[in-house]
Amino acid sequence: MELAKYIDHTLLKPEATQDQVTQVINEAKQYGFASVCINPYWVRLTAQALAGTGVNTCTVIGFPLGATSTASKVFEAQQAMKDGANELDMVINIGELKAKHDTAVLTDIQALADAIHAAGQHLKVIIETALLTEEEKVRACELSEKAGADFVKTSTGFSTAGATVEDVKLMRATVGDRLGVKASGGIHTRAEAEAMIAAGASRLGVSASVAIMNEK
Repeated sequence: MELAKYIDHTLLKPEATQDQVTQVINEAKQYGFASVCINPYWVRLTAQALAGTGVNTCTVIGFPLGATSTASKVFEAQQAMKDGANELDMVINIGELKAKHDTAVLTDIQALADAIHAAGQHLKVIIETALLTEEEKVRACELSEKAGADFVKTSTGFSTAGATVEDVKLMRATVGDRLGVKASGGIHTRAEAEAMIAAGASRLGVSASVAIMNEK
């Protein structure tokens, strides 16, 4: 298993500076991570720096709450793709999911999926597992698949908890081999990363990527 290829090397802190973003880009080039995941403001810089390296530029849409309008999410995604993003992680409307307003949740995801796929790029849907019941997690995955998402993702890393092995197993059981599953939030060691992959994760959102790769 080539662990680096599972990792979205992530820097989403609001106080991240250009120097810190550049450091993450350089680390991704060095280790061959799957992508660099940064806030939309940094997409243009990141995409230009990663051109021709085989490392993707990933960004986050409606982040971290998911409670922006669908129209604003679509605009944000389209702008990010113009700037060079080729993977986009969106946050669902969590309140609407919990209220069982499934049509609203589906429509929100589908609008993003349509816009992103029209540009030939990939959509990961963050369901924020820490805020959901088991039934809600399953429903969120089912709605994401129905809407045309490419991945479901556990967490933003900004809520009450991050990924768990149990949630990854549940999400993988729900989507089968039809979608990717991204585990994100709270992955700090190689053992934790490998446990997420064993549970069914096909991608990992990690900020401690370099420390994990350098573990003895």
